[in-house]
Amino acid sequence: MTASMIRVAVSGAAGRMGLRVCALLSERSDATLAAAIDRAPIASLPTLHRDTPIDAIIDFSSPEGAIAAAELAVERGAALLVCTTGLGPDATASMEQASRHVPVMLAPNTSLGVAVVRRLVAAAATMLGQAFEIEIVEAHHARKKDAPSGTALSLASALSDAGRPVPAERIHALRGGDVVGEHEVWFCGPGETIRIAHQAINRDLFAAGAIRAACWLAGQSAGRYRIEDSLSPAPEARS
Repeated sequence: MTASMIRVAVSGAAGRMGLRVCALLSERSDATLAAAIDRAPIASLPTLHRDTPIDAIIDFSSPEGAIAAAELAVERGAALLVCTTGLGPDATASMEQASRHVPVMLAPNTSLGVAVVRRLVAAAATMLGQAFEIEIVEAHHARKKDAPSGTALSLASALSDAGRPVPAERIHALRGGDVVGEHEVWFCGPGETIRIAHQAINRDLFAAGAIRAACWLAGQSAGRYRIEDSLSPAPEARS
């Protein structure tokens, strides 16, 4: 292992996304799997020990698992990337507390493309103004529990930050089949409609994006970050 290699712990390592993150880490030259964390040890994957060095934690578990990951991040001084969706007030408060000590990023979608889309929709909302109505449409596989998706809510947040809050009734969620993830923002104006869309082709997109974001986050100071911050060379943490 080189001196610059990022040592990553994966929380929720036995899940679909956790397993893919672990697999892709084995192919990286800039990051390595330091520990696979789940309810029970996973054969052939490294387990967490008291003296295991960790630079970053990637969480794809549950709201309860995310809280445990936040506590571990503070204990080990590791950056924390939380990709778990459906976080309640307790988990959100735990992330806020952790961000006072370590860099924390909440990223329901780690796709580089979605990070770009967040910026695009915010820019479009600012340029188009109030004359255009906004609708958000998202689709996922039938097994996804939360609706609307965390990504759809993050798009709504980006639009709200740009001065165009989107009412809940204008965020539409579709569930069916094995759709990996599709998100589209409609700007409907007089005589024209603009659509900004993103389609995920496979889930490795999110696993690779999580590793990229975690490696970037490991080099930041304590505070809260968003996925699009990793597109900029030197963002400032949010207080």
